[in-house]
Amino acid sequence: MDSATPRSATHDRWTDPKKRLWLYGLVVPLSPFIAYFLVEYLHLGVFWATGALVIAVVCPLVDAFARLDTSNPPESVMRTLENDRYYRYCTYLYLPLQYAGLAFGCWMWVSQPMGGAERFAMAATLGIVGGVGINAAHELGHKRTTIERRLAKIALAQSFYGHFYVEHNRGHHARVATPEDPATARMGESYWRFLPRSVFGSLRSAIRYEKGRLERRGTSFWNVRHNDILNAWALSVVLYAVLIAVFGWSIAPWLVVQAVMAIMFLEGANYLEHYGLLRKKRPDGSYERVQPQHSWNSNHVCSNLFLYNLQRHSDHHANPLRRYQTLRSMPQAPQLPAGYAVLIILALFPPLWRRIMDPRLLEHYGHDVSRINIEPEKRTAVQARYGNRS
Repeated sequence: MDSATPRSATHDRWTDPKKRLWLYGLVVPLSPFIAYFLVEYLHLGVFWATGALVIAVVCPLVDAFARLDTSNPPESVMRTLENDRYYRYCTYLYLPLQYAGLAFGCWMWVSQPMGGAERFAMAATLGIVGGVGINAAHELGHKRTTIERRLAKIALAQSFYGHFYVEHNRGHHARVATPEDPATARMGESYWRFLPRSVFGSLRSAIRYEKGRLERRGTSFWNVRHNDILNAWALSVVLYAVLIAVFGWSIAPWLVVQAVMAIMFLEGANYLEHYGLLRKKRPDGSYERVQPQHSWNSNHVCSNLFLYNLQRHSDHHANPLRRYQTLRSMPQAPQLPAGYAVLIILALFPPLWRRIMDPRLLEHYGHDVSRINIEPEKRTAVQARYGNRS
């Protein structure tokens, strides 16, 4: 039998069992509208936080009871699956719903008899929408098409995090799992210490990369048209100005709150994706190429559906241009004990985080602490506590 026969047969039989399920991710940008109906009919202000409740309660419950999804598409269908535009439309559709929800949330702030706690709850919902929007921008920004790169900047405008477009692609992917990467968390580094290091370190890095790119092209850094940071920030300025002009200055503080919460959500994902992982240095001082063991992975279904397979992070770093529907589960990569929804919350409580994750990190490296990316100020304490079996 010709060797192509089984592959062809597999291609004919295989269908993506999750194809329609990707639409469930649109529950997140729809959450401001869902919040309104829940409050209207149940008369409980807590439901203004529906977006946060979906991520913090519903998603973890589904992940806990659903079977782990370790299945991968067969190689014979990869090209066809990659070119199926349905999956692109699932991400494209996030953006109009994201901005409809943002405008609706602003209207709720000025039209509903909310107390301070309820306004904060709505900001939490919009923050989750914006945070997952950064993830949608992450998916779009890795692609080569002009439309997707522009959509990535639009998705980032709500959170005022446009520099992510530059830093993630040019900085993080080059320096991931090294001490030089501000978006790689170190063992012993709490989320609260990582957060400012990642936010401001990534900003400095993005400016440096963009300044260098523009200098090579003979263009001024202050050229808004060509500067990918400045024109992304300009979108945020225009967006906020329009919203304030329409709904009034009273929404301005809450726009800031929702943006901060979106950034915290995104940085929570950054914190756990490479926690403590370290690439080896070659004799010439360069780092080994990125491999599956340099990213934590999770096969929890609901979190992956909401985050466009972001949890299949090893394959993403090995193949950054690969679309989310073709990302593979890699069993050789270190595995997270839960989905991102649970672990981002866990990261807010450093003692619990260390109790859960540090033993897994040590096991991954055979308890050889010399192979771990450790917070410099904690290195002596970690070595004293865990020793070194190298």
